[in-house]
Amino acid sequence: MSINLDSWRQLPAAQQPEWPDRGELDKVVNQLGGLPPLVFAGECDNLKADLAAVTRGEAFVLQGGDCAETFAGATADDVRDKLKTLLQMAIVLTYAAKVPVVKIGRMAGQFAKPRSKNTEVRDGVELPAYRGDMINGFDFTPESRIPDPWRLLQAYHSSAVTLNLVRAFTKGGYADLRQVHAWNRDFVSESPAGKRYEQLAREIDQALAFMRACGVEPEEFHSVEFYSSHEALILDYDRALTRIDSLSGLPYDVSAHMVWIGERTRQLDGAHVEFFSRIRNPIGVKLGPTTTAEEALALVEQLNPDNEAGRLTFITRMGAPKIREHLPSLVEKVTANGAQVAWICDPMHGNTFEAPSGHKTRRLDDVLNEVAGFFEVHRALGTHPGGIHIELTGDDVTECVGGGTEIVEDDLARRYETACDPRLNRSQSLDLAFRVAELYRSA
Repeated sequence: MSINLDSWRQLPAAQQPEWPDRGELDKVVNQLGGLPPLVFAGECDNLKADLAAVTRGEAFVLQGGDCAETFAGATADDVRDKLKTLLQMAIVLTYAAKVPVVKIGRMAGQFAKPRSKNTEVRDGVELPAYRGDMINGFDFTPESRIPDPWRLLQAYHSSAVTLNLVRAFTKGGYADLRQVHAWNRDFVSESPAGKRYEQLAREIDQALAFMRACGVEPEEFHSVEFYSSHEALILDYDRALTRIDSLSGLPYDVSAHMVWIGERTRQLDGAHVEFFSRIRNPIGVKLGPTTTAEEALALVEQLNPDNEAGRLTFITRMGAPKIREHLPSLVEKVTANGAQVAWICDPMHGNTFEAPSGHKTRRLDDVLNEVAGFFEVHRALGTHPGGIHIELTGDDVTECVGGGTEIVEDDLARRYETACDPRLNRSQSLDLAFRVAELYRSA
């Protein structure tokens, strides 16, 4: 039976660029269609199986990375430092919370961002908004802000470089558990979270030494399984990278292992939901505080009609003041319907505010409060708090306020480097990981 992968083209597609030359776009899409896959269908199925374990309450998801990747950030140092942050967080969660952790990066494809406004104004000058390196440039000039379809091709190549580096790091020894101390030898090591992590690393060393003395050293200790994900916002790009798997005959978006639909593009009669209904990857949907239980159930019906565990993840982004009010009815009614869904908390997007300096920022306390509310709701309902979805970086940035090494609003301008939304630095990310581990143990 043939599958129509272009049915979405007949529906309204939100947040798409206004390409100045459709002919140039067609050339790029044709080139993308002939390029090798970035991931393989079997890898996507492996992630689906891991997410099925999360759905059953047997594992926990750690999903994180840049708000918006940049082409300039596809370097060995930048990729290593983001990976290092996620590995440290995963160690904290695995060891302190005693739970298997499914590790997914917002990496190798997160080059496009939805925007609340189509234009940006500076000093009386209005230009198109920056929509991510996949679409246009960050520089505030008329030339830079013109959507350029050839950037889609550059996004593919930057994703390939990033995935190649990730695979080398995770399979080539860097992710070996014996490296737990080596991941903590920079600015984070003297922070409160870094010192707490170092104590945990010493305990892991002792456990490993005991196992080696007993003649036990599993292969799993020497490498990790790490998956890629991004918001599949630009449909022309993800459609061009959709392939029919030669073994199953089913379509997979081979731009990433997992793709998700954003809060601004989850319209039930929209192009994104239609496209996602055709591919076989594990998929996610962001749910904000206005989401109704009826909408959530309709998304289940359209995106996972076979009720397959591991297929669908709901990523809630409510905001700290709203999560305890709005999340319970969603979880309760979806669960009562028998839907096989993993629940993940994005505590970042609902907690953004503008500092007096004009910088967009987030308070770590608000992030922690939303995560705590997420756990409280699931604990009260007897359901599984399945994971966290975090915007973070491995760099010593000053973009979010708070943390053990406290950043205040006056610090924001010192190292504010994000291309879009504010990210937790590595010390703040470890603060979060320890708090999540505590919440998981008590859930």
